[in-house]
Amino acid sequence: MIDSTRAYSKLVAAFNQNDWPRVQQRAAQVLALAPDDARVHFMVGVAFMQMQHVKQMPMALEHLLKATQLEPRRADYAAQYAKSLALCRRFREARQVADRAMTLSPDDVQTLGTLGTVYKQANAHVQSAKAFRRAVALSPEQAINHLNLAYALNSLGDTEGAEQELETCVRIEPRHWYAHLLLAQLQKQTMGHNHIARMHELLERHANDLGAQLLLNIALGKECDDLGDYPRAFGHYTRGKTAGRRMRPYTFARDRAMFDAIVRAFPAAETEAVGDPTREPIFIIGMPRTGTTLLDRVLSSHPDVRSAGELQNFPTMIQRASGCPTALLGEADLVARTRHIDWRQLGEAYLASTRPVSGETPRFIDKMPHNFLYAGWIARALPNAKIVCLRRDPLDTSIGNFRHLFDQESGFYDYSFNLDDIGCYTLQFDRLMAHWRKVLPGRVHEVRYESLVENTEATARELLAFCELPWDDACLRSEDNAAPVNTPNSWQVRSPIYSRAVGQWRNYESQLQDLRRLFADAGIDSAR
Repeated sequence: MIDSTRAYSKLVAAFNQNDWPRVQQRAAQVLALAPDDARVHFMVGVAFMQMQHVKQMPMALEHLLKATQLEPRRADYAAQYAKSLALCRRFREARQVADRAMTLSPDDVQTLGTLGTVYKQANAHVQSAKAFRRAVALSPEQAINHLNLAYALNSLGDTEGAEQELETCVRIEPRHWYAHLLLAQLQKQTMGHNHIARMHELLERHANDLGAQLLLNIALGKECDDLGDYPRAFGHYTRGKTAGRRMRPYTFARDRAMFDAIVRAFPAAETEAVGDPTREPIFIIGMPRTGTTLLDRVLSSHPDVRSAGELQNFPTMIQRASGCPTALLGEADLVARTRHIDWRQLGEAYLASTRPVSGETPRFIDKMPHNFLYAGWIARALPNAKIVCLRRDPLDTSIGNFRHLFDQESGFYDYSFNLDDIGCYTLQFDRLMAHWRKVLPGRVHEVRYESLVENTEATARELLAFCELPWDDACLRSEDNAAPVNTPNSWQVRSPIYSRAVGQWRNYESQLQDLRRLFADAGIDSAR
């Protein structure tokens, strides 16, 4: 016989020690005796979620859902269930569960922090700010809550409020390195207003901390760039990215194999329309740091168009439909992996997954730049969706990728820590876009960044015609667009359109000679 009291005590002890395998073991024993104990379902659900293994997540969802059903008034249970849904990229459901949790008036900082993060992942920045503001009020000395609130406020355009929260964060805990980077990115720094001296001091004190070396050097590079000290800026970018590469080993051969597999998967022109016939989605794709956010702002200024943000939905839906246990794009035979997919069903599932962020206007924008990898499958699943690719001078693109620190949890950006890798990746992007032009004739409308900023009206008119939308003058006033901006440099896209970013690579011309030769040898022009 199992002593239920003793077994439960051991379960709680394992949970408090974050011993997740033992939690699973103990919970199985207790649930055999008490199958409707909400606390046990909650603990084992969290344990499965913390393991973050693709095969364990269904169990996490099952147990956490059961916990919320047994104890519907527990906001902390609902918050963890919402978190598990977000981890599975089921953001629509995650937001709905988070909304329900917020109606329960949670009064503990951990639950509010979890809910704020779920809202952030679901691009619900107003709700994210509300949750983090409550967390700050409850525990003003927890630095991380100030950092998270600052991110939400910056997304909503409150630069001053974000700066105040970030300064509070680094006052409480100077080693929140990302706070220093976000401070640098909030606005253009000046001789009279910058953080260079403080960050230099921190760098010296934490010379052996790779995280500090990565984030502080990127922040210093940005601030030196703002002040026009380009040689010093490049030195900081190089040291920062070198530290980042030490943290994320990478070889370009992996990405080359991925591009090869995608090209092989589409050997001939796609002619049959087999997917969902909806005309709602407009996909904006392209290399990162090419102005896709600006293009999104221009297009979503149209009254019939809403920006849904950078959605992971399509990659998630096709991954799920393929049944592939590992990353789909890492497979050598993508034809075999996707042969059984019902493309109409996939299109319907994608569209459903975008609600409610996409449901208030006739058209919505899915601005995930790396969807250029999925354009062929998007065309199959959504034959009437519009796909718009933003192109930019390859040297401006490359230095933009080198200067920026992308999401460290995503594998999409592993190429970005080294200029040579960035150059090789850019060439593969160019090759893939040429392939899409061949096998998806008429499906992808390419926009030049330089044309967008130098001849905005003509470029916008062509874009709207492609999207089958009537002209609207609001598209020339993207700075008036009140929608949240999910990028640290939000001040830039909230400004009137400017062309001074064209040819910025010339500030680093002496450091980019090898890259210029690489592009010239490949026949790619960079004459500006």
